[in-house]
Amino acid sequence: MTVLGPVARERRHTLRFLGFARSFAPVFLDTEVDMSAVREHRARTGRYSWITYVLHEAGRVLAGHPEANAAIRGGIRPRLARHDGVHAKVALDKRLAGHRVVLSAVLPDVHTAGLGEIQRQLEHYRDGDPATMPEFAKTRALHRLPWPFGPLAFGLVARSLRARGRTMGTVAVSSLGHAAVDGFHSAGGTTVTLGVGRVAERPVVRDGRLAIAPVMRLNLAFDHRVIDGAEAADVLTALRDRLEGFAAPPAAGPVPAPAVADGRAG
Repeated sequence: MTVLGPVARERRHTLRFLGFARSFAPVFLDTEVDMSAVREHRARTGRYSWITYVLHEAGRVLAGHPEANAAIRGGIRPRLARHDGVHAKVALDKRLAGHRVVLSAVLPDVHTAGLGEIQRQLEHYRDGDPATMPEFAKTRALHRLPWPFGPLAFGLVARSLRARGRTMGTVAVSSLGHAAVDGFHSAGGTTVTLGVGRVAERPVVRDGRLAIAPVMRLNLAFDHRVIDGAEAADVLTALRDRLEGFAAPPAAGPVPAPAVADGRAG
């Protein structure tokens, strides 16, 4: 066995986050989404990635489910906060000082942002250099802090329910759809985390007949301390229905969730 030494400091933020995430009580749901309507819109515009549509619709759905757009601080006297806006944390596959790392960017107010604005922000983070981008200055500073100051600094940020939505997001979205990954589950530090797999041609049944359609596996992890399974199922169902019935909105703005029975951005 070769001992390489300490963990690279460029991964310290991941270790701090995983320590924070141990307090979560994740439960996992999944479904499949027929992305035919989204693909038709993509073909007409040629502008947007699959994940842009997921973020756009997830923002509208979470705006209609405020119980799920919330955060909790545990302990002897738990505290719960419901966020005024939907801010999406997106996992990014980046390189920093030669190390392949996962960094997170927060896209604010996705419940009102249009497709073009979401796409612009994704491209900004996709193409930018994390070693120089001001958005990652605090992460780089965290890397330089020695123990125990690094864990302490991260804990102070994570503890603040008021600031957590803007700094860590109110919903997390992670996509591995660029690779041969059909689906995966992860807990992204928010009450609801969406895991997005690849879009692939698969057999579907329409009106009793077999057809071929672009299908995406969509997974949802929820923190059982904040919401229960029925609410999480409603969120996942509403998101699936909005993607399957996607129509370009006439203007940016929050849309109520439909009534139901009750790494890398691609």
